[in-house]
Amino acid sequence: MQNIVTFKAWGKYALFTDPLTKIGGEKYSYQIPTYEALKGILSSVYWKPTIVWIIDKVRVMKRIKTQTRSAKPIKYYKEGNDLAIYTYLADVEYQVQARFVWNEHRKDLEHDRNDNKHYFVAKRMIERGGRRDVFLGTRECQAYVEPCKFGEGKSEYDNYGVLDFGLMFHGFDYPDEAQKGEFYARFWRPKMVDGVIEFVLPNDKSLVRKFVRPMKASPPATIGLMEEGLLEGYEEGSV
Repeated sequence: MQNIVTFKAWGKYALFTDPLTKIGGEKYSYQIPTYEALKGILSSVYWKPTIVWIIDKVRVMKRIKTQTRSAKPIKYYKEGNDLAIYTYLADVEYQVQARFVWNEHRKDLEHDRNDNKHYFVAKRMIERGGRRDVFLGTRECQAYVEPCKFGEGKSEYDNYGVLDFGLMFHGFDYPDEAQKGEFYARFWRPKMVDGVIEFVLPNDKSLVRKFVRPMKASPPATIGLMEEGLLEGYEEGSV
């Protein structure tokens, strides 16, 4: 199954936060991108319900530095805006290696499990900068992507050694990809070795999981549509 893609993502700002505590008030970015944020980049580049993107590793290319900016977020408890200070990562660049696997929870899409098609469409979308807007953590942090060879070029953290970042957010378990009827948040303890962070798989037993709430996946029906010719555009990768 030829399904590994590599790309470079960069931007002026990034804001990787714990979504469980990000509603309202001050926001402060993690020092490194989360698994879910990188998965979100790939979902903006190329997404299909047939596949699930797995992030294998990320390489931090530029020095980690922060910059504060004032903001006026909406008040959740009454009308109007609040005053807050957001702390962003500034001038970021990452190399990412990822792959896709089949979404085993979508048996109705088994007819679309063509790894050759999805691989080459994903590569084309990376070359073109993605299908939708790409951002680093939050919508105001615009990002750009282009193909690269993982490990090429000089990183600010080459031969730097090991950095431990403690407990931080990893990603979400959505009911259409993992546990049916339940929505979980995952946490882990990442380590960066010479600028490279290798992610554990979403089903790894070392992850700390927090139950968020019950959630039911309601994907649109696809069984029978192929025979009726209603998924022709889908099969060509244009939907």
